[in-house]
Amino acid sequence: MGKHLPSIHVKHYKHTSDIETEVMPIPDVVKICMSQNIGAPCKPLVAKGDYVKVGQKIGDTDAFVSAPIHSSVSGTVKDIVEVRGSMGGMETLIVIETDKKQEVSEEVAIPKVENYEQFVKAARASGVVGLGGASFPTHIKLNPKNLDECKVLVVNGAECEPFITGDNRMMIEQGQDVLDGMQLIMHYLNLDEGIIGVEENKPEAIANLNRLIDQNGISNIKVQVLQSRYPKGAERVLVYETTGQVMNAGVLPAQLGVILDNVSTVAVLGQYFRTGMPIVRRRITVDGDAVMNPKNVFVPIGTQIADVIDYCGGYKVEPRKIIMGGPMMGRATHSDESTTMKNTGSILAFSQEMAEVKEETGCINCCRCHEACPFKLMPMIFAEAYERRQVDRLNDFRVMQCMECGSCSYVCPARRPLSFTNKLAKGLVKEASKK
Repeated sequence: MGKHLPSIHVKHYKHTSDIETEVMPIPDVVKICMSQNIGAPCKPLVAKGDYVKVGQKIGDTDAFVSAPIHSSVSGTVKDIVEVRGSMGGMETLIVIETDKKQEVSEEVAIPKVENYEQFVKAARASGVVGLGGASFPTHIKLNPKNLDECKVLVVNGAECEPFITGDNRMMIEQGQDVLDGMQLIMHYLNLDEGIIGVEENKPEAIANLNRLIDQNGISNIKVQVLQSRYPKGAERVLVYETTGQVMNAGVLPAQLGVILDNVSTVAVLGQYFRTGMPIVRRRITVDGDAVMNPKNVFVPIGTQIADVIDYCGGYKVEPRKIIMGGPMMGRATHSDESTTMKNTGSILAFSQEMAEVKEETGCINCCRCHEACPFKLMPMIFAEAYERRQVDRLNDFRVMQCMECGSCSYVCPARRPLSFTNKLAKGLVKEASKK
């Protein structure tokens, strides 16, 4: 479209972009969490002592916003435990002692789909959620209230966060699955056009997708090359730069006639309709200066971080911080005993030197945060208003438009945690609205 929102240049650190994905050996134990999507957690469908197989459904719920969970291994359920998760709440884990046989469940079968309703039902059965990190159940995204108004499928292959290269490898190694998934969605949702947004720093992925599009004679799908800047992969930024439509906070892509999905989500869906195997593993980028051998690795869902790091040669130095996700929007975990989830796209382990947070100093009113914000918001005003608990001022300056991308914090010479303050300020506004 030739339209660009404000963005920033961050060091890419794409060390693993040329490293082919390896398949990690099955660990001795996996711990599969029952809270793996935005919405309701699943309830265990198995009990201690049960034998489970790969692809067997082991968790589900009747709640609307939900997705089933399947076993990533074959083995015996050793326990079902309650632990405190990274967000502070309690989570249920199904602990499975693996037998390394990887016996496939009889439940695994290629779905038979003849119409839209059956397609959406099969998408739910796949267990696929947003694999870019949001973990929103995919079948709900494919079932908008205004389906007749939706005409464009936008696939997010930007992968703008530093270090992470899993989507890049997906487009290189499984490009056909990407196109298959897109064509399925476009066929059953009756969409006219498909756009894959890919940053220009992924030339091999761009070339492979274009080659496959030509080879398959596909005329209604195209690759749109994006600037290699942050945050081009943010939902609202991507919708604007691929379709030219402004998407304000609280607006869903479908309200603008757009179905938007992550490239790995689409590819896993395409793979499911080809094989019948639900989502049981993730391609994970393992990197950071504390990791001995950075790699892209296929990991069974529920594998402990420590086991993944061990496969990558262990720690080079003692890690000061371990992040699940990217350094801009990912979440630090308290221990390498934490387990991988459906939306775990990367594990980054950093040394004391690289994880060090520089001392915060006073704001110098340079306005770099304002200039870096994709939506031209004013984080310096949000910080002051939050400190003074000025809810009206926060609303006046549109704090709810903030998507917490972290650009403001990244460019701030005073090292102020502006993005986190914005998050707190949004929480203050939400609490005030309830009174």
